[in-house]
Amino acid sequence: GKTKQDIHQALLARLESEQETEFQQALIEIYRIARFRLADIITEKGETQMKRTMSYGKGNVFAYRTFLKPLTGVKQIPESSFAGRSNTVIGVDVTCEIGGEAFLPSFTDGDNTLVVATDSMKNFIQRHLASYEGTTTEGFLHYVAHRFLDTYSHMDTITLTGEDIPFEAMPAYEEKELSTSRLVFRRSRNERSRSVLKAERSGNTITITEQYSEIMDLQLVKVSGNSFVGFIRDEYTSLPEDGNRPLFVYLNISWQYENTNDAYAFDPARYVAAEQVRDLASTVFHELETPSIQNLIYHIGCRILARFPQLTDVSFQSQNHTWDTVVEEIPGSKGKVYTEPRPPYGFQHFTVTREDAEKEKQKAAEKCRSLKA
Repeated sequence: GKTKQDIHQALLARLESEQETEFQQALIEIYRIARFRLADIITEKGETQMKRTMSYGKGNVFAYRTFLKPLTGVKQIPESSFAGRSNTVIGVDVTCEIGGEAFLPSFTDGDNTLVVATDSMKNFIQRHLASYEGTTTEGFLHYVAHRFLDTYSHMDTITLTGEDIPFEAMPAYEEKELSTSRLVFRRSRNERSRSVLKAERSGNTITITEQYSEIMDLQLVKVSGNSFVGFIRDEYTSLPEDGNRPLFVYLNISWQYENTNDAYAFDPARYVAAEQVRDLASTVFHELETPSIQNLIYHIGCRILARFPQLTDVSFQSQNHTWDTVVEEIPGSKGKVYTEPRPPYGFQHFTVTREDAEKEKQKAAEKCRSLKA
């Protein structure tokens, strides 16, 4: 697992060792060689080597950058006013996890010869934000993954998760006119976007094995136009049917590209921004007479795929946090009073595929033809 230069440096260092120290080190090396040869023999006989979990890394690597290249040229869609990001100030919280057979001795023998300290990982990520010339978190993770594997040839895999730390421009009163400040921003406490990238080395080739983008903890409430009726009623059912209820949902929405290069905004027109996904979800929620959260997320997914054909699928993790009613009727008002729901909450997991979107498109076309007839 070492280069010629590594071996040369180790020999120079170990020439100064005492005889007993070198004897014990030699035994460790012999044990290691024996283990490698035994594993090879087992594999040659057609038996599968045990796959172990072996990785380590660094979490909560915070990095902030001012005046990153702006994101421009994104595809415009009817449901969103998003046209790009100035990137005047950006933040990202990165988790880095690396793996490889070369790190096995650090676990089994306490041999740190090939260990890259997690503090070094932190510094590597933060300093490479300065040299990154792209416009998105997805692109930054792609850039850092390749730099890591190029720099440390004994790493086999790397997984990077980057959670955006959003900043919003504040109002500014300039020249007797209210406008948007180009200098002052506030840190947003709303939904967060996140990107995940996994890469592995095969010979001299670096392959992206997984990439997806995600918007997390999007909290939306629609005060009417939602129902929940027709479900199974038996001796365990205490929930009343409701033909017009408020609906408060938490949404995590993730999306994958058919071509992962589209995620890095090399061609901004094929990049899907989290802001657009957020606005699409809100628009569908507004338009739909919602019979259930399951049906809501299905239609959100189909709309996203209709707008962005470069995506293969959209996945949801949703939760129902609809408020409990306290006051049913308020004289002279159509309003009600609610409180937080009791702790148990419902949740849903679902993936909307390209095939689902095509079926909905066909259904819409058939409905249109029937209306014309």
